[in-house]
Formats: sequence, structure tokens, C-alpha cells
Amino acid sequence: MIEINESTKQFHLTNGRVSYIMNVMKNGQLGHLYYGKALRPKEDFSYFQPETIPTPASCHVYEDDDAFSLETMRQEFPLYGNGDFREPAMRIESVEGVDVTRFQYKGYERIDGKSSLEGLPASYASEGDASSLVIVLKEQETNLELSLIYTIFRNHDVIARSVKVRNSGEQPFYIHRVMGASVDFPDRDYELFHLSGSWSRERHLVEKNLDHGSYSIGSVRGASSHHHNPFLGLKRKDSTENRGEVYGFSFIYSGNFIGNVEVDHYDVSRVMMGIHPSLFKWTLEPGQKFQSPEVVMVYSDEGLNGMSQSFHDFYKQQLISPRWKEKDRPILINNWEATYFDFNEEKLFRIAEDAKSLGIELFVLDDGWFGKRNNDKSSLGDWVEDPAKLPNGLESLADGIRSKGLQFGLWFEPEMVSPNSDLYRAHPEWAIGVPEQPLTLGRNQLVLDFSRQDVVDYIDRCMSDIIERTKLSYIKWDMNRNITEAYSANLAASKQGEFFHRYILGVYELYQRLTEKFPDVLFESCAGGGGRFDPGMLYYAPQAWSSDNTDAIERLKIQYGTSMVYPIYSMGSHVSATPNHQTLRTTPLDTRANVAYFGTFGYELNPVDLSEEEKEQVKDQVSFYKQNRALVRDGDFYRLLSPFDHNETAWMVVSKDKKEALVGWYKTLATPNDKKMSFLPLKGLDEDTQYQLNHSKTFFGDELMNHGLPLPVEFNGVNGEIAERGGDFQSMVFHIKAE
Repeated sequence: MIEINESTKQFHLTNGRVSYIMNVMKNGQLGHLYYGKALRPKEDFSYFQPETIPTPASCHVYEDDDAFSLETMRQEFPLYGNGDFREPAMRIESVEGVDVTRFQYKGYERIDGKSSLEGLPASYASEGDASSLVIVLKEQETNLELSLIYTIFRNHDVIARSVKVRNSGEQPFYIHRVMGASVDFPDRDYELFHLSGSWSRERHLVEKNLDHGSYSIGSVRGASSHHHNPFLGLKRKDSTENRGEVYGFSFIYSGNFIGNVEVDHYDVSRVMMGIHPSLFKWTLEPGQKFQSPEVVMVYSDEGLNGMSQSFHDFYKQQLISPRWKEKDRPILINNWEATYFDFNEEKLFRIAEDAKSLGIELFVLDDGWFGKRNNDKSSLGDWVEDPAKLPNGLESLADGIRSKGLQFGLWFEPEMVSPNSDLYRAHPEWAIGVPEQPLTLGRNQLVLDFSRQDVVDYIDRCMSDIIERTKLSYIKWDMNRNITEAYSANLAASKQGEFFHRYILGVYELYQRLTEKFPDVLFESCAGGGGRFDPGMLYYAPQAWSSDNTDAIERLKIQYGTSMVYPIYSMGSHVSATPNHQTLRTTPLDTRANVAYFGTFGYELNPVDLSEEEKEQVKDQVSFYKQNRALVRDGDFYRLLSPFDHNETAWMVVSKDKKEALVGWYKTLATPNDKKMSFLPLKGLDEDTQYQLNHSKTFFGDELMNHGLPLPVEFNGVNGEIAERGGDFQSMVFHIKAE
């Protein structure tokens, strides 16, 4: 999958569907020649980058060749200070204050399979499934080495990239900026799209035309954030969901990040993604190396859906732990919206009993079980059960839950500490903050300094003890606030620029320890809802709480946007009580379930409060999901109607063999006297196969895709006798199976 031409010094990564081509330029730096649909192997692609005479204002490398200017050359990993005035991929400073670098080609290494990245989550592959290329560049004067790492996968239209810097010299250097990947596109005829939002409305789809200048997304909050997901894409202006060229860039990282697109005065579009350079300064001592997190790049000529399916399959097969790839996740009930902090053993057992009778498989005890936690103003860090609420201890509660036929899970917020806690009183220096200066609170809590080994060790001991004592099956790992006063009392003044990255490395270390010691525990990541829904978390926790907003109508946009990058079986999606606790909206119980089916299904309500009719509905919902969750987990997901463009939303998931499908259709507001015929064109079926719809009518695949699935008759004011649907917040789920 990696073609190398020694004479022309060109590198061609291809799997027959996508090609990525680069070369060694005459100054020893790497040039970027092509990224896109697969090209057949060829000896020389250098004409893809013609040298053109720049303007008199441009700088050129050689006295006798003013056509060779880094201002006009498309580069593979552009550096600071050599005549390219665009954003660089890396900036390194010497102890003398020099931050101009000239890395030149030294050699390459080809690897079967893929190596892991020390201390970082990353994609994985075995020999035969992937090929990796490491191109080594070196600065002769400083003995700095730069390794550009590329992996192309046999069965995925994906190229994974990262960078490693090694100091083989005798003096320290300071890394101020390092991207995981940079790509120079030869034009700007694209639309940029990314996922933006805030708490309770995460990952909404945003689109804009590229124009001259820079456009950045990112986070300096210490987490990937509710506000910008570590993902961006470019699509041709005529591209749609199902046709046209699309490029996607996703960052396997959970901390501060930046994604940037810069269009220069020659219409070259430079895409970069990496650790956010703000507040970042890493000291690279002699003999040390620094490894960047990994960027996953996807090319699709089948539109946005083609890009998304590539990300979905790749993250399901090459990122999520093999243990959870093909394993059914339990249907859970979480007590939070049922009880908040007000519970005791009797109340919890009653919820568990009713949940079991409904077919639910896992009971999760949320916040409030530890310390003296009766509100959100105390006890974080004191991971010992509250005897006032649980007088017989957590083991007794866990045993009691299991005796009723349910698995048992717990909520933790391990990265946090309350000022009113025994832990903070014993170790105030463990909280992030500048000594002797006021600390900013978020949700009445502070953040523990996970850049400290003693903090990671302590939390590891606390959580391991509870997991062992209670035989936990599941952990919801929450993080309810971002980092302020970013200062570690454990780091020297010269090392404070390393804090944010060291913090997230500490989080990863704790995740790694716990998942290795307790491989059967299912982790679900959470950060005030969807504030850290990123590939870095998916490496350790195969599902993430999509949002604290459980309103079904709001979840249409949240889950639709999330599906741009992430498999739907990674989305925590639950049925909650109404009026909804975040919006006060009242929606039908079937609509709440019809949205939540397309994810990891569960409930956020008190089953004790349900009527007998509602309990029968829930039983049917649970039974339906159990029958179809393997299809949701393993199938191909298609978006059909966007909630950002329409009053209706639709999507579907199709089995890999195209013999079965589940279709979700939703209408937010009723439309009076709507005369249009209601047909929903589907995708992904086999044209020649005859399908049975909801165990009743039959249709061929070509009918369902080219004309559409007929929706039931809608009420129009006078057709009450035949109308099958009407009102606000309508929804339907259709099951389609080959005869």
C-alpha cells in the first residue's frame, strides 16, 4: 500500500480507493503533491506542483531560482521562518531564542501494521491490515529529528497521521506549536463544516464557504469541549449527503486542540489540526522525544454519508477496544432524573425492581452516594459511601441490585474535588490553581491536578477499591467543569506550559490502568453531557453520554450532528420523563424511544411513576431494542433528512448484507392542510431485493430508494376517520427485512 520511488524521491500511499502523494523537494523539505481519489502508480507526479514565478514581494530559497518559493509551494509539514508566511505546522525555539528551523530529509522506514503511541490513545492495526511510513527529517546544526508518521489501512479510506520530535542534541529546546497533520489543497472551492454548540446543544452542524483568511475552531478549556468538537471537514460546493468529494479531519485527543483552515492569496487552502498552541510550551530535554496525538483523515467521493460511514467503520474496528466491538451494551436505567440527591436504599431497590420487570438490564446509581453529598456543594473526592443514605454499604446495595437480576453501575467524577471535602482539606495543593490567589469555581467545585502522579495514584486506589468491592459492571465517568487558573504546584515555573497536555495524559493514564485491571467494566464517558465526546475518550470508553439534554426533539440535532463522525452505537441516548427536565417540553413516550433507539438505549426516569399503560409501552420498547441492537451496532448509518434544514428528520441503519434496516422518521411541528404526498426515499438497500415493511406490505428496494417509503396518512382537519398520525412531535420507526 506504500509505493516509494527512490529516484524521484516520491511516496505514494494508496489502497486502491484513496491516494496520498508527497515528495522530497530540492531544499530537502517535503512537498505535498496530491490527496484524493486513488491514482494508479506512476514513476513521477512532480508536475502536480509546478514551480511558478512568484511576485517581487515573495521570498525565494535559492539565489539562482526565484521560482522556488515556500510561499507558493504546497508543503507536507510547513515550518516557521523560511519564507512561508502562513501558519506553520511546528515552531521550536532554541535556548538562544532562535525559532527558525530547517528540517531536511534523512530517510524513511516502512512498517507492516501500525505502532502504538506511547501514553496516548490512537488507532490500531495488525500486520496485513495496514502499512505505515515514517519519514525522518533532521536539522544538522541542532541534531533535532522530526518523524512524520503515516498509516494507510487496507479496508478503510483512512490515513492516520502523527508527528514525533526527538532531541539528539546537547541543549534543551522549547516546542511552542506542533500539529498532528497539515494538508495544502490547491484551491479554495470548498465549504467548511464543523460541529459547534454549547452545553445542552452540542455538536450542531455549521457550514460556511471558504474565503481568504483563516478560520479556526478549538478549545483552551482543558477538554475538547461542548463548544467545538475536534473535527472539521471540507466538501465541494456541489457535494451532498450521497455524492461529491468530502474530506474529514478528526483528532484523537481530549484536551486543548485547534483545527484551522487558512486560504492564502493564491487560493491554496491549508488545513491543520493539533494541540492548541495557546498556553503550550513543552521543554524537550536532550535525549527526550515528544509524540503528538493522531489525526485521522478520511476522503470520500460519496458525499457526507460516505465520509461518515468511513469514520464509523474505522472507529468501530480500529479505535474502540476489541472487547466491546461486537458485544451488546446493556439497556440501563439511571436514577439521576428520578431522585437527584434524594434517595435511600429502599427507594433505589424499588426503582430496580420496577426496572427489572420492564426488561431493563443495568441499574446505575448516579451522583450523591458518597461523602455527605446532599447537593453539589460538597464531598467530591471523598469516594466513600454515605452511611446516612447507604447504611449497609455499597457492597450490600450492589448485591441487592444483582439479586434482583440487574447489573450494577456507579457514577464517578474522579477529576474533581469540592472545597468542602476531606480530600481538599488534607491536600489543597492537589487542586489546580495559583497558590495564594482566588480560585474560580465551576458547579461549586475545583479540578484535581492530574498532571501529578500522586493524584492519579490516589484516585486509582479509590476507584479500584470500589470496583473490586462492588463487582461493578459499569462506570459513568463525568467531568462537570473546565479548567481555570491553569497552574500546577508540582511543576517548575519553566514547565507550566506543559500543564494542559500533562493533565490529559494523566487522565489517559488512569483510564488505561482501570481498563487493564477491570476489562469487563463498561465505561461511559461524560463531561457535563457531551463536553468531551471525542475519539480520545472512545479509545477507553466505547460509549459517551451525548448530552445532558435528554429532550427527544433537541436530541435530533445533537445525534444527527454527532453522526457526522461518531458511530451511533457510541452515543448514550435515553428516554427521559416529561415535562423534560432541560426544556420543559412534553413529547410522546413513543417519540422519546424512537429517537433513543439509534444509540445505546436506556432510561432517565422513575419507573415507579409510570402508569400501567406506560409500563406496557416501555416493555415493548425494551423488547424492540433488544431485537434490533445488533443491527444498530453493526449496520451502516444513513442520514436522510436534516433537522437543520427541515421540519422533518429522518435516518436509517442498514445491515452490512443489506437484508435488514431500521428507519427513523420524525416531524417536529404539525403542518395544517399539508397536501403533499408523504414518501421518504431510503438509501443503502439492494435494488433487486423484495423487503417486507413492519411484517406487512412488501416493496422492492428500487421502489423504496427511488420513490420512497410511504408514510401513513396525516390528519388534515377533516380526515379523522382515516388519519394515522398528527400533531406535534410525531415519529415512526419502520423495520424492513428481506423476504
